[in-house]
Amino acid sequence: MSPPHSSRLLRVSRLSDLDARARRRILSRTAVPDPEVRRAVASICRKIGQDGDRALAEAGASYGGGRPDPRVAPAEISQALDNAEPGVRKALEGAIDAVRRHHETQKPTARSHETAPGVRIDRLWTPLRRVGAYVPGGKAGYPSSLVMTVVPGQVAGVTEIAVATPCDGNGRIDPTLLAAAGLLGVDEIYAMGGAQAIAALAYGTESIPSVDKIVGPGNAWVTAAKLEVFGACAIDLPAGPSEVLVVADHTADPRLVAIDLLCQAEHGPDSPAVLVTTDPGLAAGVETEIADLLPLLPRRDILSAALADHGWILVADTVHDAVGFANEYAAEHVSVLTADAPETAAGVVNAGSVYVGRWSPESAGDYATGANHVLPTGGLARSHGPLGVDDFGSWRQVQTLTREGLATIRPVIEELAAAEGLDAHRMAAAMRFDPTTTRTTTDSEEA
Repeated sequence: MSPPHSSRLLRVSRLSDLDARARRRILSRTAVPDPEVRRAVASICRKIGQDGDRALAEAGASYGGGRPDPRVAPAEISQALDNAEPGVRKALEGAIDAVRRHHETQKPTARSHETAPGVRIDRLWTPLRRVGAYVPGGKAGYPSSLVMTVVPGQVAGVTEIAVATPCDGNGRIDPTLLAAAGLLGVDEIYAMGGAQAIAALAYGTESIPSVDKIVGPGNAWVTAAKLEVFGACAIDLPAGPSEVLVVADHTADPRLVAIDLLCQAEHGPDSPAVLVTTDPGLAAGVETEIADLLPLLPRRDILSAALADHGWILVADTVHDAVGFANEYAAEHVSVLTADAPETAAGVVNAGSVYVGRWSPESAGDYATGANHVLPTGGLARSHGPLGVDDFGSWRQVQTLTREGLATIRPVIEELAAAEGLDAHRMAAAMRFDPTTTRTTTDSEEA
């Protein structure tokens, strides 16, 4: 069947008409930057690791986003907070409160159980000591991303949180971002951006202590740098361009569908926006609404590029088929606008964040609900979830055995150790009962 409608901005097709190759083309996105970017980033990171502050200053001068002295003075933070408009300050306070309340529910709980009498395993969690939070900036400020990366760390109990964010060409950091830092009590902020910021946090320099983990969103250079330094420190996950997929049926308002697509596509020209609907009429209506809305939006050039290169409208035979494709796609944001939105949303299992019904716009989650907006992209929602409190700590196992407990599981240890040819493993159990044992067969003495 031919496409139900044609468009200058979005490609349109029936889902059932897509062959395997066409389906893969739509599904294929990646959070991993291309090899050319990764090679350039590897060079930057290597120089930062070798030459520290000097290389950081040189990279800032070459690529932008940095100051000769990157540390932001506490007075600059407090002044930004003092100068914040009352409405902006109230909005920041509301966002911080919502994010804090949501993340308080995520505090990891220690567990203890016996796998056999006298064999106890404790699973314990400890917050990290020092975390680096990368917050995009430079041409624009993203105070919401500061909130989303700092608050979970504070809830987790991280002792030190170092924030890196780019400044503009005049060395200025967005004052609303600094005001948010002031409200959060963050006083370690560095004006540095891109790959060099990630490398400085990971490896440390003469003036910047290294961190245990780096969290936060960023562009392809930031993502490539996070992958490059992984091993020197941990990272949350690589994050590619922001993306949205909308599942809708004949009951959906085409104007709301259109604005939900535009909401995330305005992040950048490489941001995918996909509608999967059971109604060809809705598909046509959404295109009309996008054409009406686009001229009203300041970022219309970015939106036009994103929709032309990464925009799709797919017409599915059933809502079940639409949800199946959504799970294949595993989008960062999934909006559900169907007659029974809660039931439909329950079937969406691969997504960073799901928005259910007409009263749940994606922007609510970006700013105000308290849910985290640092989310997996590029299909990583199949295996990763939103940034959360447990990302700011580490688990460990503590195993405590009594003599009786070891005696109970001793045959298992000795048989499997012998089967694997690891005799020291066998002897580590056997010698606790008979220090002179060297036999390679299971000691049958009474415990």
